[in-house]
Amino acid sequence: MKSLPRIAAIILALALSLGLSACSAIKLGYSTLPEVAFWWLDGYVDFQEEQEPDARRELARLHDWHRREELPKLVEILARMEGMAGAEVTPQQACEVVAQVQVRIAAVAGQAAVGAGAIAPTMTAGQLRHLERRYRSRNEDFFMDWVSRPVPEQHEKRYALMLDRLESIYGRLEVPQRTVLRQAMERSMYNPGRILSERQRWQQDLLQALRQASAPDTPPATAAALVAGALQRMQQPPDAEYRAWRDALIQESCRTFSAVHQVTTPGQRERAARRLRAYQRDLRDLAGNGAR
Repeated sequence: MKSLPRIAAIILALALSLGLSACSAIKLGYSTLPEVAFWWLDGYVDFQEEQEPDARRELARLHDWHRREELPKLVEILARMEGMAGAEVTPQQACEVVAQVQVRIAAVAGQAAVGAGAIAPTMTAGQLRHLERRYRSRNEDFFMDWVSRPVPEQHEKRYALMLDRLESIYGRLEVPQRTVLRQAMERSMYNPGRILSERQRWQQDLLQALRQASAPDTPPATAAALVAGALQRMQQPPDAEYRAWRDALIQESCRTFSAVHQVTTPGQRERAARRLRAYQRDLRDLAGNGAR
């Protein structure tokens, strides 16, 4: 299923609390994640009654593992970001943080693959068709939201999204910072059509793996390996040209962040440091209290 690898991103987003300002909202979001994730996944997979206990168990296992093993590592990343907030940040420093986050996402995806591999053999042909239709619908939405727009509108949409994310940390950005961000978006190599093509590639790859995993004569170990392989190729696409483009886009994003941070004020940097400290306290509390 598209299932559990996407939970890695959901967990990380909640854990880093981007866009959430209240501590209570962070804690509530993380604590209720298994339930929210189940209903989100059900929209893709359409779980059968007999599959629900296993799906919930695997999500609870993933959540408990993440709280125990990953929250402390996220605190370390946030502490490093806090230490960087008051000074200049080079593109290389920004990309080092991105690389740390990618390692954490890969770790969660690896754990998620265990649960996905356990459930995949029970999936029916009807569920796979349901998943394929859902993929098609979401791809159509992405096409309308991004690919079909003129390039200037794509730039404006990305600018608005990036502005919102940055302001969740720094507070309101003023004209100098907004100008730098807008110019970066206008020069960006971002290509939603390319992203959509890769997305369709891994969707079909995963669907094929799930079809093979759910075949009656497929041993459980083979089913788990099939799903794990597809999820690995989702993270590391086999197309070398696409990987190079994706890595270049990440480098571009690091330069953009560095350039915006360069023109932030001491007050904005102090606000960012306070926000990052608050996130660390929240995650320590969640880890210590079992997020329950």
